[in-house]
Amino acid sequence: MEAKNYSKLRNESDIRGIAIEGVADQDVNLTETACRDIARGFALWLIKRTGKTHLRVAVGRDSRLSGEKLLGWMAGELALEGISVTDMGLASTPAMFMTTKTEGFLFDGAVMVTASHLPYNRNGYKFFTPDGGVEASDIKEMVAFAESEVHTGLKKASVEKNEFMGVYSKRLADMIRAACGSERPLEGLRIVVDAGNGAGGFYAEKVLKPLGADITGSRYLDPDGSFPNHIPNPENKEAMESITEAVKESHADLGIIFDTDVDRAGAVLSDGSELNRNRLIAILSAMLLRDHPHTTIVTDSVTSSGLAEFIAAKGGVHHRFRRGYRNVINESIRLNSEGIDSQLAIETSGHGAFKENYFLDDGAYIVTKLIIELSRGRKNGYELSSLIEGLREPAESREFRMNLGLEDFKPYGHEIIDRLTEYSKNQEGWSLAPSNFEGVRVNLDKEHGNGWFLLRLSLHEPLMPLNIESDEEGGAKKIARELCGFIKSFDKLDTSKLCEFAE
Repeated sequence: MEAKNYSKLRNESDIRGIAIEGVADQDVNLTETACRDIARGFALWLIKRTGKTHLRVAVGRDSRLSGEKLLGWMAGELALEGISVTDMGLASTPAMFMTTKTEGFLFDGAVMVTASHLPYNRNGYKFFTPDGGVEASDIKEMVAFAESEVHTGLKKASVEKNEFMGVYSKRLADMIRAACGSERPLEGLRIVVDAGNGAGGFYAEKVLKPLGADITGSRYLDPDGSFPNHIPNPENKEAMESITEAVKESHADLGIIFDTDVDRAGAVLSDGSELNRNRLIAILSAMLLRDHPHTTIVTDSVTSSGLAEFIAAKGGVHHRFRRGYRNVINESIRLNSEGIDSQLAIETSGHGAFKENYFLDDGAYIVTKLIIELSRGRKNGYELSSLIEGLREPAESREFRMNLGLEDFKPYGHEIIDRLTEYSKNQEGWSLAPSNFEGVRVNLDKEHGNGWFLLRLSLHEPLMPLNIESDEEGGAKKIARELCGFIKSFDKLDTSKLCEFAE
């Protein structure tokens, strides 16, 4: 029998692969056999983790075309291995975690069928226990079980159907009611939602509308896994243009956009300005620092210098860590375990996790906090935008994703970072950023570009992302020019786009 190899399906703390045909040179690797093996691996891992043999697991999916099929394979195989399964149907990723925490449900584990914002032909699985999302080491162990021929040996269990999004939606709606002291606190407000045909349409119909909000002008609320209008992704330019247009056309007080499985969110203010990346982190930080003075906000590595200044001016501490939502969440948890209060872990991608909410990255929860603030502001005579007054934003921001042309790319990538670090120490107007946890981040003075760059190595792909920000027009090109002169000497790194921009 040919040995199984599912290592390519591991994506840090979840499983991702190609689920349906239709894209050239992309062969299906999330086959029925693979999915059933991974389900068996999860069953074996969960039994080992809990020490229990009578286990209940909830399974849900987003709107992807392959979702029902992958859910069926997962649920069916878990049941064959003796795990009692409840199929929750269409759901969001955060809601699936909450099935392990909500009275009347309290599942031992949960599985979400999703590939987040990836194209329609891809899919995958996210796994949860009541302690939160699993770690990369847990996925590795599950895959090892999946590649084995070991079974649980338990008697076959059942698969039942239920619904959880109504319960989850009510929790969010009640949170707004309690904070605002009113049964219908959103009356008189127009709030539009762009779900991008993902799983986020529930928020308009089941959260906002019962609270009195006018949701006229909302877009793409119906689930459609072909994503016919735009990719559900707050970082996608077309998606943000769509929600911005909806806000302007509807004269809305706020616009909301979710990614496919609703663990990320972005927003648009009434004047059409985007509230994502550094601006979203800034407004959430300002809100938290009122109630939790001096708390530490953990972010990923590519946040702007202006954000750090803003958080410090509000009395907080900005802890810039590594890319990867599990990385920032785990760092915030680590700080709290050491007695350092950290109320928020958030990536510029829109993954944000609050200490008060189990450190669960939940786009709907983020939006709920914004809506509470919007309602309070209307009562007290201030706009949401006033919370980020004083945030210094870069004049220019660019990202280059430079491919590495060799299979064993990590040693070569680390060599580039090490040599660039040494080079930076001797360059006039350059200074290494303090407390850097990823790659090499360098600040450049006004004469040399008035900004910074960060070069890092991708964990899984043979590429090196480079972020450049400048506080002046033309500064990004100046920084690129200074950097290109050194970095183009590495012939296995494709610097063509960077150096072309620098010309």
